[in-house]
Amino acid sequence: MKGREALPHEGGDGRPEGQSRHVPVMLRRCLDLLAPALERPGAVVVDCTLGLGGHSEALLTRFPDARLVALDRDKEALRLSGERLAAFGDRATLVHAVYDELPDVLGRLGVPRVQGVLFDLGVSSMQLDEADRGFAYAQDAPLDMRMDQTTGVSAAEVLNTYPPGELVRILRAYGEEKQAKRIVSAIVREREKEPFTNSARLVELIRDALPQAAKRTGGNPAKRTFQALRIEVNGELSVLERAIPAAVKALDVGGRIAVLSYHSLEDRLVKQVFAAGAATTAPPGLPVVPEQYQPRLKLLTRGAELPTEEEIAENRRAAPARLRGAERIREDVE
Repeated sequence: MKGREALPHEGGDGRPEGQSRHVPVMLRRCLDLLAPALERPGAVVVDCTLGLGGHSEALLTRFPDARLVALDRDKEALRLSGERLAAFGDRATLVHAVYDELPDVLGRLGVPRVQGVLFDLGVSSMQLDEADRGFAYAQDAPLDMRMDQTTGVSAAEVLNTYPPGELVRILRAYGEEKQAKRIVSAIVREREKEPFTNSARLVELIRDALPQAAKRTGGNPAKRTFQALRIEVNGELSVLERAIPAAVKALDVGGRIAVLSYHSLEDRLVKQVFAAGAATTAPPGLPVVPEQYQPRLKLLTRGAELPTEEEIAENRRAAPARLRGAERIREDVE
C-alpha cells in the first residue's frame, strides 16, 4: 500500500489537522531527478497524484519560478491540499481529474508541453487513515474503496455481484493472490447468506479461508485481496496504461518524469513504457540509425530505486516504494 504522506502528526505549525510537515515518500530523490528540467525559466510541472499536497508543496518551494498543475480524483484531497498550497497563489492550479485525463487538462489550460511530471501511485495516506473509506483492512469500515466517491462501483458491489470466475481473475491478476479460488469460494458462499457491506467481515472470512501455512507469511492475509479490489474499483492499471505514455508525450525535450509505484504490477508497467521509449525501433542491421528510429527517452535510474532504511524506519509506508525516472531526449518523428 502506498504512503504518499507519512502518518499525520500534530504539527504545531498552524496547519489543519492531517497537514503537518510530514515528509512524502522519497521526496529529496524525486526533486533531484526533476531538478535539471524544472530550473528552466517558465517551467511547468504536473503532479498527477496530488493527495495531501506534500510533493506539490516541495516542488513549488524548491523551484520558485515553476508553475504547478496538480490532479486528483478525490475531491476531499483537493480541498485539503488547496488549503496547504493557498500561499502559492496562481502558481498552483488544482484540477479534479484522473491522471489519464492529463492531455485534456493541459489542453484546457493552454499548456502544450510541460517540463516535469510526477506520479506517486496507489492509495494516499489520507484515504488509508479515514476509516469510512474502506481502504484499510486493519479497521472495520464500509467496503467502498472509491478514490472518487461521486462515481463508479464500490468494493461491496464488486464482491456481491461479480461472477466467481471474474473475482478469481481479479484476485490473481491484481493481488497476486495464490489462494484466490479458496477465498472466492468462501465469498460466494457467504454473499448468498448476506451481502457484504463492511471490511471486518471480509477480513475474517479471508483468515478463515486460508490454510495455516498461507497465514504465516507476507503480513496481513487480507492485504492482497484488498489491493486487488481497490485496483478493480478504481481501474488503476488500465488508467496507468494510458497515463504514463500520455505523460511522456506531454514532456518537452529535456523534460523529466518520475514515477513512484508501490507494487510489482505498477512498476512493471512503468518499466515497460520507459524501456520502450529508451530503445531504438530501427530494423536490425542498419549501418546508421535514422532519426525517426532513435530513442525518445533516456533512463535516469538504474532499474527501480528503493527508499533508504532510514526512510523506511521513519515512515513504514515507504517500504514498498519503487522509483523510476526518465528524460525526454527527442521529439516524436512521424
